[in-house]
Amino acid sequence: MSNRSEPSDGRRGYIVPIGGAEERRRDARILKRFVRECGGSDAHIAIIPTASQLSETGTNYERTFERIGVGRVTSLPYEQREDCKREDWLAVLEEADGVFLTGGNQLRLSTTLGGTIVASTLRRRNREGQHIAGTSAGAAILSEHMIAFGDEGSTPRADMVTLAPGLGLTDRLIVDQHFRQRDRLGRLLTALAYNPKAIGIGLDENTAAFLRPDDVIEVRGSGALTIVDPEDVAYTSMDSSHQDDPVCIIGLRVHVLTDGATFDLNTRVATPPQQAVRGR
Repeated sequence: MSNRSEPSDGRRGYIVPIGGAEERRRDARILKRFVRECGGSDAHIAIIPTASQLSETGTNYERTFERIGVGRVTSLPYEQREDCKREDWLAVLEEADGVFLTGGNQLRLSTTLGGTIVASTLRRRNREGQHIAGTSAGAAILSEHMIAFGDEGSTPRADMVTLAPGLGLTDRLIVDQHFRQRDRLGRLLTALAYNPKAIGIGLDENTAAFLRPDDVIEVRGSGALTIVDPEDVAYTSMDSSHQDDPVCIIGLRVHVLTDGATFDLNTRVATPPQQAVRGR
């Protein structure tokens, strides 16, 4: 089960999708912010490099977090579903203050972790206050509905995107990443046209959405976060569109937010950076 749409009671940990290609060597401000929320130098962060097929990914992120000053970092390289039963790795997930899912292939993540005790542990621990972040493929899988793959382009088209079940930390968002760099507006709009319930967020590279326990998103990074709010959608032609047809959608609300801006999922109000700082 995933977290439902009722406002949070304040106990849930942060949910942090990152658009990929986050800066790791110079200022690393996104990762530093994540580390700070997890407890800084006292934090224990678990890394899940499953989405990547590169054997060095887990080790590279261990070194990154160690450079930032994390007290303890543990890589959990789940490669097969059988690995999800390892009690020593489950113990790490129980103890960790934060979990970080690397980039790669989100279907590799979902087919390896989906339906396992690892997935249910992550959902429960996030509800209990554990902070969970993911970059690129790791960002896509955080929500209940995950964009598995799709085509590039700005115009939504029937069959432009394929959805799959994600981890289900929240059902309030659909996440797309590398957004501006890979021209993914069309596939995010297509995903929303299937069922205009969740809010779409498109994350540029080196840009993160820090979803706080109070259900307010804070934007951090050098790019932009595109919010597509379908609350007032009056019409979508998805049900009558044929393959490759453009899809008509009427009533969308779009915000483009930069570093320091916020968006409240409960009130659906966006706040520019300076006002967001004064309001805290």
